[in-house]
Amino acid sequence: MSDAAATPPPRLSRDAFYAWAMDQPRGRFELLDGQVVAMAPERVAHARAKGAAWLALREAVAAAGVACEALPDGVTVEIGDATCYEPDVVVACGEIPGDVLAVPSPLVVVEVTSPSNSRIDLVTKFADYFRLPSLRHYVIVHLALRRVIHHRRTEDGRIESAILTDGQLVLHPPGISVPVEALFGPKPRGAAAGTPAGP
Repeated sequence: MSDAAATPPPRLSRDAFYAWAMDQPRGRFELLDGQVVAMAPERVAHARAKGAAWLALREAVAAAGVACEALPDGVTVEIGDATCYEPDVVVACGEIPGDVLAVPSPLVVVEVTSPSNSRIDLVTKFADYFRLPSLRHYVIVHLALRRVIHHRRTEDGRIESAILTDGQLVLHPPGISVPVEALFGPKPRGAAAGTPAGP
């Protein structure tokens, strides 16, 4: 097998995508309406923010004592039969088998934006994630601007949005609270106060 990823068929079902992706020697992929999308290499600041967001949510779940789990980047969220995303953090409640590829009934999804994915995170994934009946919160961590966009589905089905730069990000359900600053990771050394971190 070549070290390079094979060219995928022009359109794949979800199951065919899993089979194709697991046969690739390297690279990570998502499926968008049946088409394979390669995920771009990450800057260190982006990887740090993803880790910080996961750790903050994991600690919040533990502190609240809720029967939920914060899962890091790499697990899949399925949207219908032709779209599969890999969010940067997922929070789901209840029992999650260890051998599944996709998280059943995700409650919270977090994406950390980068120059290559900001538009799809803000527009396409926003619409797609809320197709899931279980989803109550879609959180976008805008690393360059150090702000958080919180989209929340209310009990009556409306989507409410807020932009946060400090304070607490309250996620109810499941009943957890996270300091906004904890979602960004450390600022680069020497960054002046109020200067956005690089993407």
